[in-house]
Amino acid sequence: MTLAPKLLFADPKGRVMEHPYLLATLRSGEELVPPQDKPIPLPSAGRLVHLPGRLPVGIHPETGELELVREMKVSGKTFVPSAVGALLPPGYTRTFLPGEVKADGPVLPQWAYTAAAWGEDGPVAWAIHTDKRSHWDPENYSTPELKKIVDAHLARFPDNRVLKQLTTCALLYRCFTSQNIFYVRDEGAIPASVMCNARCVGCISDQPADGPPASHERMNDGPTAEEMGQIGLYHLENAPGRTMVSFGQGCEGEPLTRWKFIAEAIRYMRARTSRGSININTNASLTKGLEALFDAGLDAIRVSLNSASKELYEAYYKPVKYGWEDVEASIALARERGAYLALNLLLFPGVTDREGEVKALERLVKKYKVDQVQTRSLCIDPIQYLEVARDKGAGGEPVGIRELLRRLKAARPGLVIGNFARGLEERQNAASARR
Repeated sequence: MTLAPKLLFADPKGRVMEHPYLLATLRSGEELVPPQDKPIPLPSAGRLVHLPGRLPVGIHPETGELELVREMKVSGKTFVPSAVGALLPPGYTRTFLPGEVKADGPVLPQWAYTAAAWGEDGPVAWAIHTDKRSHWDPENYSTPELKKIVDAHLARFPDNRVLKQLTTCALLYRCFTSQNIFYVRDEGAIPASVMCNARCVGCISDQPADGPPASHERMNDGPTAEEMGQIGLYHLENAPGRTMVSFGQGCEGEPLTRWKFIAEAIRYMRARTSRGSININTNASLTKGLEALFDAGLDAIRVSLNSASKELYEAYYKPVKYGWEDVEASIALARERGAYLALNLLLFPGVTDREGEVKALERLVKKYKVDQVQTRSLCIDPIQYLEVARDKGAGGEPVGIRELLRRLKAARPGLVIGNFARGLEERQNAASARR
């Protein structure tokens, strides 16, 4: 007989414990629900975290009633417990949020909090292993020799501002895409912009004074086309296999606001090498600028969105001088120009998987023959996002994240669901399979 997972809680020092008898609950949007959709063992690179100012909610195993845990007594000491969630490594997509309610406390730091509990053999989390490719395994990053490798790369380009920013991102923020530039492999980051034409509620590099601390600090000066081109060219020429460079990173604003410089950087690279792929991660707001990038040699685009419904999209992104219609126009342009078209779908259980939202995404994926949906668990305080999404967008009951992904694949035969960008050869193989 399989026992239901136990509720987790944390003491004021952040030490995580299992409740003596209460079972875990999950959050799907506004609702607290019993455990469902079998959890997975917490991945080795995952970790449990406490949620300050959030009270855990459990289920009494005999009555089935929800119980708000306001107080715990452990080893003779009484305290107010904190709810507990999990943080997952790359390649996993959460299916439920932690079962908790807000008491007194701050806006939580920007992480993708996932429902977690204590199973028969240890901690478990509600997630799907959506991308099993091993080259993004956390064990391949932040290795003991990284600092030495960074210094060697800096010696090649001592005054390059792109590389100086990437040094901070690689060593301080431990950004994998930044580290790839120094390891000279796979997808390498090229930050380009200090400005943004959106005011995303969950922006990880720019937050208002009353918001949570930003996860990253932006560079303070936009690099030249040659500085970007130098770093990209070295990577494309020397990284083996699935070599790729990507404009648009978490440590910057919107790259399309500097499309003229990026177009020049792409021409700089393509005048010297035909190897690899050049990609942009973007909000797809400036269709004219995107067209110039395709003219210069851009071959892949990943469009970030939280919804295919205008109202919910604009409530979260808070666009400045653009709207959902511009995003869709850019998606249409990418398909017209034959670029590899991926969506960076910011997933939030109980909102993204509402019936109406699913239908809107199905339409988008089918109409524009999207090549890939890269699932991204939205890094934000759950309560903060629920306040944004309440009564916004397409409604309906949640169908579940697993069902959402199944329906997207059904809408576009051959659609790739995963968390990581695909290299040229991988794209070609996928295209052949669709024929």
